[in-house]
Amino acid sequence: MIKGLLKKDLYNLASYKTTLIIIILFCGIAVVGTEAINWGAIVICTIVGMMSLSTFNYDETSKANKYILSLPTTRKEIVKEKFILAIGATILGGILGFLLTAVVANVMNYVKPENTIPIDYESLITTTIGGMWGISLMQSIQIPSIFKWGAEKGRIQMFVLLFILIAIGAGAGFLIMKSNLSIDMEMLNNFINKFGLIVLIALMVIMYFISYKISYKIYKNKEE
Repeated sequence: MIKGLLKKDLYNLASYKTTLIIIILFCGIAVVGTEAINWGAIVICTIVGMMSLSTFNYDETSKANKYILSLPTTRKEIVKEKFILAIGATILGGILGFLLTAVVANVMNYVKPENTIPIDYESLITTTIGGMWGISLMQSIQIPSIFKWGAEKGRIQMFVLLFILIAIGAGAGFLIMKSNLSIDMEMLNNFINKFGLIVLIALMVIMYFISYKISYKIYKNKEE
């Protein structure tokens, strides 16, 4: 049944093809104009990753879940399908963001060799994975919020929660600065260089797992 739910959502997302092409062209122009190629990967990755959440709007508007639950499917399968779609979109967005950014930069270097755009593939990979981590954080917050409050209110709750997290992070940073704690920056940089990507990927897995558990618990007890 999950396969059928995925087909439904992918069919609904097909209407975004034109939007996606326009965004890709815009990112290409941005790369040419600013030479900030890493931002192109982040933007594409973000758009594709967050696009998957628009399927909640379709389901809410059409009351699709009431019909789906009358079929031989379960609430657990509905929640699981949404996370499979979200994770798949994040991975696809990261791959597209990296490849398209690299291709555009190389094409422009070929067309305008006198104005070469420097390409650091290691930095591009790191930036892309960092962008994927940011998207996974937003999805992990928003999906349970949508299951709890609906698509419209869920988005508002997500921004409130993100603001709270940012405030907590800023407050923690301020307290650390005021406490005059000595931080070995060389050791920190070495740790990030060696284990940074592994830590980011591990955090993504943990965030999705926790978010899935919360979403299922919410939706299991929700009346449609």
